[in-house]
Amino acid sequence: MSLLVKICGLTTRETLDAALDAGADMVGFVFFPPSPRHVGLEAAREFGRQAKGRALKVALTVDADDATLDNIVETLRPDLLQLHGQENVGRIRDIKRHTGLPVMKAIAVETAADLTALSGYAAICDRILFDARAPKGATRPGGLGNVFDWRLLENLSLDLPFMVSGGLSADNVAEAVRITQAGGVDVSSGVERNPGIKDCDLIRDFVRAARATEELIIR
Repeated sequence: MSLLVKICGLTTRETLDAALDAGADMVGFVFFPPSPRHVGLEAAREFGRQAKGRALKVALTVDADDATLDNIVETLRPDLLQLHGQENVGRIRDIKRHTGLPVMKAIAVETAADLTALSGYAAICDRILFDARAPKGATRPGGLGNVFDWRLLENLSLDLPFMVSGGLSADNVAEAVRITQAGGVDVSSGVERNPGIKDCDLIRDFVRAARATEELIIR
């Protein structure tokens, strides 16, 4: 089975090109000012043109209102919305109806109890992204380089496509895929020199390492 590889939090033309040239299936752009990876609308417009037809464009938002979503959709023309806040099932339903776009909901995982809401989200979302829960007091819900216990997803019964994120790198992506049997992996801080500053070589290394894990997927 083919593994979907997503490089998230891209902020420059150079690193976006590196992700596209390396063969990333998805490229993610963060629309959340507290994040060091936040991009403005004009930059997003250019990135959208650059990535068009080469990879799926993903817009990451955190509890965004309709006006914010409208601006993002108009400029980036994303293929998928990644909701990384406290959006409930009702809000997700409204967003899908309002934008007409598929949605991937990020679920923060620390213990098995964090998976209890999964069935409700699975009924309305198009994809699920499992990410490490941010520590208390964090200014943003993801992109912090934290890893969660992947064994919590072992033998997961989920008909919906899902991806794994949180502290992934070229060094540990194979283990994450082997344990979770995820159909996709999502990396941000694991391909950075400093917070928000992507490294082209690390991007290439990650995509190469992720591709090498495809034989581990047995679904």
